[in-house]
Amino acid sequence: MLRDILKYGIIGGVIVGVLMAMTIPFAKDLSGAWGMAIGYSTMLIALSTVFVAIKRRRDEQGGVIGFWAGFGLGLGISIVAGILYVLSWEVLRPLLPGDFIGDYVNGAIAAEKAKGVSAEALATFTAEMRKLQSDYANPLFRLPITFTEIFPVGVLVSLISAALLHNPRFLPGRKPAS
Repeated sequence: MLRDILKYGIIGGVIVGVLMAMTIPFAKDLSGAWGMAIGYSTMLIALSTVFVAIKRRRDEQGGVIGFWAGFGLGLGISIVAGILYVLSWEVLRPLLPGDFIGDYVNGAIAAEKAKGVSAEALATFTAEMRKLQSDYANPLFRLPITFTEIFPVGVLVSLISAALLHNPRFLPGRKPAS
């Protein structure tokens, strides 16, 4: 099982890293909701390796896999892919135009200001966002935060894949022709 976790986790991590790299030229245009939609879509594409791995494992085992075995396989793949996602972000982040966290913080403050919140609420929010900006400079803060972007998606994909593939009638394996 470890071999499958590493194999499919690395494949998923490479896919998400390559797709992330492909969006760098468009980073300025992909802020806000569009950026999030594209980012999470690339994660789903990459984490489709979880489904493929569980299906292949089930087929190798005669068409049966337990929910927990499938879920465990999916979580392992998600951890490996998540680690590669973090490493990709660390390599690619300096290539982004502008200051990623600074632009994010300034955009969040401007959005809050546009809502028309009170001066006191805006000051509190601004202080929280400036603290986030300061904390983000520390890799011991930034690396786990980056991991939490992709890992919950991996948990969800693992849950759904294990639940679907636990049923041997769902996408049954082909029987060899006689």
